[in-house]
Amino acid sequence: MAVRRLDPVLVDRIAAGEVVERPASAVKELVENAIDADARSIEIVIAHGGRTLVRVTDDGAGMSADDLALAVERHATSKIPDNDLFSIATLGFRGEALPSIGAVARLTIATRQRSDENGWSLLVDAGIKHEVKPAALNQGTRVEIADLFYATPARLKFLKSDRAEALAIADLIKRIALAHPQISFTLAGDGPSLHYGGARAADLETARTERIAQIMGADFAAEALRIDAQREDVRLSGFAGLPTDHRATAAHIHAYVNGRPVRDKLILGAVKAAYADLVPNGRHPALVLFIDVPPARVDVNVHPAKSEVRFRDPGLVRGLIVSALKERLGAAFHRATLQGGLRTLDALRPGFAPQRPASLAYDWRDSPAAPALLSEQPQARFDALPPSADTRIAQDDHATAHPLGAARAQVHDAFIVAQTQDGMVIVDQHAAHERLVYERLKRERAERGIARQMMLIPAIIELDSVDAEKLLERADVLASLGLVIESFGPGAIAVTEMPSALSGGDVNALIRDLVDGFEEWGAALTLEARLDHVLATFACHHSVRAGRRMKPEEMNALLREMEATPNSGQCNHGRPTYVELKLSDIERLFGRR
Repeated sequence: MAVRRLDPVLVDRIAAGEVVERPASAVKELVENAIDADARSIEIVIAHGGRTLVRVTDDGAGMSADDLALAVERHATSKIPDNDLFSIATLGFRGEALPSIGAVARLTIATRQRSDENGWSLLVDAGIKHEVKPAALNQGTRVEIADLFYATPARLKFLKSDRAEALAIADLIKRIALAHPQISFTLAGDGPSLHYGGARAADLETARTERIAQIMGADFAAEALRIDAQREDVRLSGFAGLPTDHRATAAHIHAYVNGRPVRDKLILGAVKAAYADLVPNGRHPALVLFIDVPPARVDVNVHPAKSEVRFRDPGLVRGLIVSALKERLGAAFHRATLQGGLRTLDALRPGFAPQRPASLAYDWRDSPAAPALLSEQPQARFDALPPSADTRIAQDDHATAHPLGAARAQVHDAFIVAQTQDGMVIVDQHAAHERLVYERLKRERAERGIARQMMLIPAIIELDSVDAEKLLERADVLASLGLVIESFGPGAIAVTEMPSALSGGDVNALIRDLVDGFEEWGAALTLEARLDHVLATFACHHSVRAGRRMKPEEMNALLREMEATPNSGQCNHGRPTYVELKLSDIERLFGRR
């Protein structure tokens, strides 16, 4: 068969398969064009999930008649003036969106520049371009897509329900709106309705905070940690959610590169590494991260959908994200989301949804007592503290000024109840101490190596031959962490040295849990992650167990060390170590408010 050139309309329809996968893809292209045109108000109207109607209206710069005629031609664009793909400062640049949409639908564009006496309109029907005609229009552009994919009906079979497509469009608008707080966005039609007014603040950071509160919620904006870090000419800013405010999916991880929303594996991997031992398995943090990088250091021309990027120095970007997030999360010390207390109330009283009091935005570091609290040294370790049947209640009223308050009682030999100045805190003693031991071991490893001590009598652990080999293969790794093992015949090992911090622990149970934990080691797991995994297992076996009675001074010592320890708001498995209830919430629970 002879080689021939494809029909231009067919070429456009083939290209549309990559550029316009679904109605949300078309909306994305049109909204990005409006942003590039310096619009300050963008309105989106859809019908039947966007399959029968998508209309995007903006108040941007508009186009002349000549520009409009050229805009629907393939690879025609105004956004690469110097033909340099590495100096792209706009969201669009490929010149494919409008001809691709016009090839598979009925595309009508009406536009007007401020300097023109009237506007202009153009219809492209299934790839057939009509003449440019005069039109009555205010400044800006209105693009209407009718009957998407009617020219390629097979594509309609791959669309989801109208509701699902409408939700995809709504999610897209949220993602774009987060990065452009100065622009007003409105979504209307037979799907979800959205309206985000343009930011009132003049500076970008304050405007972003307002928009994040609109979209992510006031709770997230009040509790999230502000991120601002830079390496060389790459800057990272935004908000990182507290580890205890984790979500079921990664949909709440919003990443932007030079204002462009992306779903980049490098960024997602860096976020996962930063939260590695802070959120439960299968759960995900909530973040809004903005990466600003010189255009020459990032390639946005990776895929027609423009949702992926390629950094010239990926190691620098990944290192910046991981280190900035870890540093900021560690500096939060014991902080956990205050939503935990409200969720507790909801669980106690189904259907009851208390209003958030203003005090929930309280940060203990802003209190007058904060300098004194921060200067105090954590009290002695709990390793050597003996069990006690003493159930006296601590009455140190001064201690209520501490962030986690003063211990008042131990409940069921598992939970510490503490009184704060404006409420109460309930602490899971095992989960809290597990995190404290873990962070202490990590600090020892980083600063001087984990101290270890010889066992008077080596512990002999009987295992099956496979498990014994697994341990012996990793003997060097374990030795670097203070646990020294040797072969003791077929299917057995001898533990000759232990980390000093773990003295008196159940060696047999520890070894067996280590073997089980090795099953989770994948090839992609870094050495540091593997070491942390071992230390987490150590900590779990040497923390204060449920059922252990504690003296008042022990309980208060635990609270003070939590306040001074990074990441102590959640245990090594990502579960919260404490729940805080404000007095106003407790009173509301009993109908007193």
